[in-house]
Amino acid sequence: FDSTMTRVTRAALIIAIFIGLEKLLGFLRQLIIARQFGLSAELDAFNAANNLPDLIFALISGGALAVAFIPVLSEYLEEKGRPIMWDLFSRVANLVFLATAVLSAIIAIFAEQLVGWQLGIAPGFGAPQQALVTDLMRLNLIATLLFSVSGLVIAGLQANQHFLLPALARSMYDVGTLIGVIILAPQTGYQIGPITLPAFGMGIYGLAYGTVLGAVLFLAIQIPGLLRYQFRWVPKINLRHPGVQQVLKVMGPRIGTVFFIYLVLIYIPDNIASRLLTGSITALAYGWLIMQLPETLIGTAIGTALLPTISEQITRDERGVFTQSLNRALRVILALTLPFSLLLAMVMRPLVNVFGFDLVGTEMVVWTARAFLIGLAGHSLLEIAARAYYAQQNAITPLWASALMMVTFSVMALLFSKLIGVVGIALANALAFTGEAILLLYLLNRKFPGLSRLGSTLPRVALACVAAALLVYFILSMSLPLPAFISAVIALAIGGLAVLPFVWPELKLMMKL
Repeated sequence: FDSTMTRVTRAALIIAIFIGLEKLLGFLRQLIIARQFGLSAELDAFNAANNLPDLIFALISGGALAVAFIPVLSEYLEEKGRPIMWDLFSRVANLVFLATAVLSAIIAIFAEQLVGWQLGIAPGFGAPQQALVTDLMRLNLIATLLFSVSGLVIAGLQANQHFLLPALARSMYDVGTLIGVIILAPQTGYQIGPITLPAFGMGIYGLAYGTVLGAVLFLAIQIPGLLRYQFRWVPKINLRHPGVQQVLKVMGPRIGTVFFIYLVLIYIPDNIASRLLTGSITALAYGWLIMQLPETLIGTAIGTALLPTISEQITRDERGVFTQSLNRALRVILALTLPFSLLLAMVMRPLVNVFGFDLVGTEMVVWTARAFLIGLAGHSLLEIAARAYYAQQNAITPLWASALMMVTFSVMALLFSKLIGVVGIALANALAFTGEAILLLYLLNRKFPGLSRLGSTLPRVALACVAAALLVYFILSMSLPLPAFISAVIALAIGGLAVLPFVWPELKLMMKL
């Protein structure tokens, strides 16, 4: 058991390290974008234009298949060998690429109607802004075609317990988008020492072309992994193939689940926010970005590394080991996310100031990010809970749970946005996703008793939160001769160190994941 879990720990650390690198590059990109465009109508249009392309990727090859595909690939690899696994992979990849191409073409043709429709992407925008959204969305669909393949490549490599190149692919995407931000978009070249970078003056369109370049690099970096694991492409589909049918059986409900998640994360928030103050959609994007930094480093890293292993445990009918694996992951996530969400919320304003927004924009982003952080633990727990069901090739339970979450979010978002504006949308997100995570874990615990037995974890984490919060408050109240941003980072680091003694048992568990 310990040997298996050590493999998961190594994978989680690799993923976390490269996610950290990606987040640093992403932060740099967003910082430059913020200083170039601010909370502007152009940037609102760019963020809105990503919605449908992101949905296609998430539904067809990203969130839908990556999670649903890995358990089936792991089963084929375990029982039938690598050549048969790659044969199945090729058939599914061919089907996915064709479906993505057809759907992307339809959206490109009807893009104008989809943007301006009252129930569409941005009905609250004016005509020029809607036209800009339409143009940018059509460009982003090119990147979506590339992602339709690369999302499946990630699943194939992770099923082979290879996590390095898929994790590095995130950073390569950021390299492409940074080229768009630094070279393609600006009117005048950036100065780096004695060197002046070229500037193509493409404005917001430069960001879209950078996204396409990032998608190319995202796929290209993973090709050596395919060669290492002896991938051979098969130009076939055959919907009657038993493996293809097995994948489709799991993928169907998963597509429904991701669709509901899309409604909650993008469509409903942007639809509501387009009717609020200018910059509201971008404030949601930045608030979500800030919350996603710790969520991906903790929840996504652990969940991604854990899925192939717990899928193998289910295949071998190792229920006790499966339960223990999930229990350890849950305790680690709670020990890390609860203190971090509190401390990050406390130092939020100096961190957001670095983006250079005006006073109103800064306040919008600060409070939106704080509202999202309320759901940090819930989002991270959901990464584990959902994967526990897909490891059992059960996609129905997450489907109806996400449907219930979508309804709950919609009601709360409409109500809260009328009371506290864009911050209410973020708060509704945090509460809805946390509720879904608790529901799924409750049902899992009924089937696998002991899964959610947390022992002394929560009391110790509560003490850690109180002690660290007092320490950070004291540091922030001091008049240090340092820039506010540096003081905030120091306070966050010291607060994090203060947490360590309280959560030491969970940190030791993390090394045995």
